Amino acid sequence: MHIPEAFWVPFLPWEVRDMSESKEVILEAKHVTRRFRTTDGRTLLANNDVNLKFYKGETLGLVGESGCGKSTFMKFLVSLDIPSEGEILYRGKDITKLKGEQLRQNRQNIQMVFQDPTASFNPKMKIRDIICEPLLNFGRIKKSEKEENCRRLLELVELPAEFSDRYPHNMSGGQRQRVAIARALALEPEMIIMDEATSALDVSVQKTIIELITKLQREKNITIGFICHDIALIEQCAHQIAVMYLGNVVEVLPGGQLSKYESTDGVCLRYQHGFFQIDREPGRRSAKPAGAAGRLPVPGTMYQMYGDLQKRSSANGQPYTGSSGRLSSVYRKRTEIET
Repeated sequence: MHIPEAFWVPFLPWEVRDMSESKEVILEAKHVTRRFRTTDGRTLLANNDVNLKFYKGETLGLVGESGCGKSTFMKFLVSLDIPSEGEILYRGKDITKLKGEQLRQNRQNIQMVFQDPTASFNPKMKIRDIICEPLLNFGRIKKSEKEENCRRLLELVELPAEFSDRYPHNMSGGQRQRVAIARALALEPEMIIMDEATSALDVSVQKTIIELITKLQREKNITIGFICHDIALIEQCAHQIAVMYLGNVVEVLPGGQLSKYESTDGVCLRYQHGFFQIDREPGRRSAKPAGAAGRLPVPGTMYQMYGDLQKRSSANGQPYTGSSGRLSSVYRKRTEIET
């Protein structure tokens, strides 16, 4: 029996509809900038005028090469760092201004799943204690209720209840990542930040973790910020994909539709405007520089790279204008150095 493609649309988590006006904004970053002083007295611009919105029950994927400022930006959302400029509004309240008990209480609303769960766990604590620690810290449960709540949360992430007596080193990488997700869900937050939560896992395990995340999102209507390098992976779970490059958001695309912007030679027309191409080899489909020998140009060669793109576009008979008219100005600001 043939089932029309339109039938599956409501079940696709990455399907983006033109409903921006009616969607509920949970968190909004406005003109967020972060500068770090270097040892030689100069200033490194890690994030430059970042503006993003996170919608209720949706996933925003954040992609880009290593060192472009993805994790730096996401740390602001969980109050692990403070931006040099800009606002981060959660439910209309600027969380960068919170201090003391107000800051502590706000941590219940936004939780984080780190890239390496082993590094974020105390190796001397049992899984029961790791998962229930947030609940005890905020007085949600009594010590006598730890076992019951731990079993409930383990079942939520599809792990046996018997795992509550194990230590982190007695579990596989995928199992530890499920425990990290269970700990993040313990306080029932409205938003979860996942910092490359699947990058250290095998491909088969990545698939099960992504399926678990999308399942939990549908059930609990959670907003997710997902940092990732794998284009094929982020297309499966993100409603929108923001592309970062040297601290700037240069593109925001609908999730699951990146293939629409690819040219015949495999270079995505809008995704970084030729800076990255999609690897077609099985199991290796990821973002990588499209420059010579796969090398990304360093900041000092940015003007040269920009000129090369203009020449290449002119040779193809297609004028290069940059991403929404912003790339030309972005190149001049991305590597801001102050003496």
